[in-house]
Amino acid sequence: MHTFYKHEVKYYECDRMGITHHSNYVRIMEEARVDYLDKLGYGFDKIEADGVVSPVVSVECKYKSPTTFKDVIEVEVFISHLSEMKFDFTYIMRKDGKLVCEGHSVHCFTEHNRPVQIAKRLPELYEKIISQISQS
Repeated sequence: MHTFYKHEVKYYECDRMGITHHSNYVRIMEEARVDYLDKLGYGFDKIEADGVVSPVVSVECKYKSPTTFKDVIEVEVFISHLSEMKFDFTYIMRKDGKLVCEGHSVHCFTEHNRPVQIAKRLPELYEKIISQISQS
């Protein structure tokens, strides 16, 4: 499942040159990821209510073109890999159709600071993701 999330660049997200500060793209990725899971019907609030957290294992951004205050960044987000222990998200960010940033993040699942298998611990979420991946 590919979803789309829109983020309008805020004034405080820009540096002294008027360019969106690089650190904000990671925040935008998080916003898009939260939105993705909400649209899937199994958001982080439900995951955490079930006693599981999903920490970031790694994050990567490749900056292609700058954005500035009031620009609208459209983020295409999808799960690019799923295993029983983690999932990988890919983010493609565009402004007016032009690529501005490509991102990737990897997340595992833990309960009480111990790794858990999503397929066993959150089978409903696992099945929802599997069904969306197979439809893509």
